[in-house]
Amino acid sequence: MFKANINITLKKSISDPAGIAVQNSLQNLGFDTVEKVRIGKYIEVYINETEIEIVKNKIDEMCRKLLTNPIMEEYSFEILEVSK
Repeated sequence: MFKANINITLKKSISDPAGIAVQNSLQNLGFDTVEKVRIGKYIEVYINETEIEIVKNKIDEMCRKLLTNPIMEEYSFEILEVSK
C-alpha cells in the first residue's frame, strides 16, 4: 500500500487574497519578517497498489482530472510506502 501526500497551490501568476490576508494579519501581530504567504491545500490518498510507477501515474491522473483546477493551480506530490 502507498500513501500520496499531495500539495496544491495557486499558480504564481494567480492572486492569493487569502494568503495576503494571512500575511497582513501575521505582520499586524508583530511577525514583521513575514514577507509572503501563499495558501494551498494538502490531500492524503491511500492507494492499494503494488508498484510505485502505477501509483505515480494514478495520482497524477487524479490531480489532473479532479483534485486540481489546472487553469489556476499547480500540484506536487510524494509517494510513501506504508504498511496496511
